[in-house]
Amino acid sequence: MVVMKQQSDYGYDAPYALVAFIVLGTISAVAAMVSWILGGELTGMMAFYGAFFLANASSFLYTTRRGKFQVWEDILNGLHLRGDERVLDMGCGRGAVLTAVAKRLTTGRVTGIDLWSTKDQSGNARAVTLQNAAAEGVRDRIEIETGDMRQLPFPDGSFDVVVSSLAIHNIPSNEARARAVTEAWRVLKPGGRLAIADIRVTGRYAKTLSSLGAADVAQRRLGWRFWYGNPAAATSLVTAVKRQPALTAGRPVP
Repeated sequence: MVVMKQQSDYGYDAPYALVAFIVLGTISAVAAMVSWILGGELTGMMAFYGAFFLANASSFLYTTRRGKFQVWEDILNGLHLRGDERVLDMGCGRGAVLTAVAKRLTTGRVTGIDLWSTKDQSGNARAVTLQNAAAEGVRDRIEIETGDMRQLPFPDGSFDVVVSSLAIHNIPSNEARARAVTEAWRVLKPGGRLAIADIRVTGRYAKTLSSLGAADVAQRRLGWRFWYGNPAAATSLVTAVKRQPALTAGRPVP
């Protein structure tokens, strides 16, 4: 009997947005064809909209199924993990970043936390994340929690590294997003590093981190492989380091 190897599947980000691009593009393209056949004046405009929405759909599909994985490999390469770290993935979803981190660990472990919204990612569920981890051969290096990023269930200074991908922007207000970033900072150890990839509001994350006293706060665009349709939905990366406490006469300064 042949046993088929289980394959990991990380679903589709914001599936309703992807479907909307496809539907609008298809409707516009069909309208352009009908207008051309009937000799109408809307052919050019509808053809433009058809091309625009279908191009957005192609970009979105590429990012969610391939591009984001390639970009996160580059991001993780830049973190230079030793292999013994404790890592937190905030808003881990079906585990794309979670399993990529786990593959780089030896004695370390990575914890994922999520509320499992299927609006933000298709088929998002704790059981699916565990299945993907098993399929990738890293089940023994991960832990999964159900919880809110705005109130993380971990003590201060629990993690060497905190990462997050396309999660914090789903929180509905700037104040609440700032709480999530502050929570990420709270659970990070002194000397620890943070990397957040997200869209639209990353500038606010950087400001929040600076106000918390973070060192080496940096923000940069991640390029076309991480566009969700077009440059207006481009992903940026925010990185920071938590300062070690200063020492005075051999004791930390409070």
